[in-house]
Parts: sequence; C-alpha cells; structure tokens
Amino acid sequence: MILEVAQQLGASIFTSAEIEQIRRQVLARLRGAGKISPEQIAAVLAASGLIVRRSPEPAPSRYAEEFRDLLHFATLEEAEMCLIRLDELLRKFREQGDHAGEARVVEVAQLGRRRAVMISRNAKVARDKREEKEEVSRWFKLWLENPGAFFDWLELRKQAPEFRRRFGHHSPVES
Repeated sequence: MILEVAQQLGASIFTSAEIEQIRRQVLARLRGAGKISPEQIAAVLAASGLIVRRSPEPAPSRYAEEFRDLLHFATLEEAEMCLIRLDELLRKFREQGDHAGEARVVEVAQLGRRRAVMISRNAKVARDKREEKEEVSRWFKLWLENPGAFFDWLELRKQAPEFRRRFGHHSPVES
C-alpha cells in the first residue's frame, strides 16, 4: 500500500513532507485501523530502490510557523487562499533576499500540486471532488510557472462560462 501511494504521489525524491503525505493516505485507507511510522515508510521506500532524503529541511524552526497548515484546500476557496498565502510568502522572501525561503515556498507549492493530482486521479473520490482537485492542480501548476501573472489569469478563469458551469456553486475569493 505504501508503494502504491508513493507511485500516485509521483515524486522522484521522497522527503519528510512526501513521507508524511504517504503516512496520512495509508492511514486513511486503513480507516485508522493501524499505525505506521515515518521510519517504516522510509524503510519500505528505500528497500524498493526509491530515493529517500529525510535530512532536516533548511532551518525548519525558521519557517515552521510560516507554513503551518498551509496546504489545507478542501474547497476551491481554500485553494485560492492557499495560493494567495504562498504568493505573499514568495514575495516576502524575495524582498528579503531569502533564497532558502523562496525554495521552501516552491517545494510546498509542488507538494500541494502533487496532492491535488493524486486526489484527482483517485477513483474512490467522488467525481465532482476529483474535478475540483484537477482544477486546483492546474492552479498550482500555473502559479509555479508564472506567479506574477497567475492572479490575473485566475480572475479571468473564474469568469469563464465553462468554469461557472462546472464550479458555479463555488464563489472563490473575490479580488
């Protein structure tokens, strides 16, 4: 089950963040009927030849508060708020010349995209939720490619007839 979830995640290197995501997914599949440690997951991944790098991330205490609970996006509204916060952090770290902080923002955004992709491909998830996660994965991809133009694009996207037809019951954050 660990390897199946790891494959769905699509990571080439498994850091503590990916291992935690795998742990959560495995526990969800087991419906809480079991325990698994990050160390056990890392051992399974390494034994199957996957790259595991669990070394401490750069200055974790320095960024812990900034990124705490950032990747919670059960709805389109929450996904938009998540991207707004990531954008704020990226701009802040760039202004401060904090390259490690900038890199951490990108890592977190990439993890968010991978999570959205994984959920969008999970046949056990309701179709409308999979469609939302597919939309969110596009948002993360586009923000990662061009954060400067993303929010202008998002405003246009939310006005598109196709978006309104598919997600009209949502009202993402208005600018």
